[in-house]
Amino acid sequence: MDRASRKEDVERAYNIQARAAVYGAARWGAVGFGLAVLGHYTWPAFRRQTLAFKGFLVSTITIFGLVLTAESALLTYEAARRQEESVLRRQARIDLARQGLVATEPAIARWKAEQQRRQSEASQDPPAEPLSGG
Repeated sequence: MDRASRKEDVERAYNIQARAAVYGAARWGAVGFGLAVLGHYTWPAFRRQTLAFKGFLVSTITIFGLVLTAESALLTYEAARRQEESVLRRQARIDLARQGLVATEPAIARWKAEQQRRQSEASQDPPAEPLSGG
């Protein structure tokens, strides 16, 4: 994986984690706020607590949800990337073995670069139009 694709992958992971963090904070913040309201109206001991303490509890639940959701999303993304990389490396080993080559790291890297080049050429070349005999 070259520097540019690694940087793109890091940016993609960051964006996924940031989106998940915002979602988790909103979701768990609403849960924390709901529990604080429920506790305020049903439990006299909680009602006597200061607003700052109640806010602390809500923010603790919010931060917990933010971290938990963001980390879960990042781990899911990393597992998917590892699986994709594993499939790609397996294909490279099989293809290189068919060519009679040993699948070393440099050979796999060259194979990946060749596959990316072929894929980019295929996506850039428009299909040839048949010539009409008219």
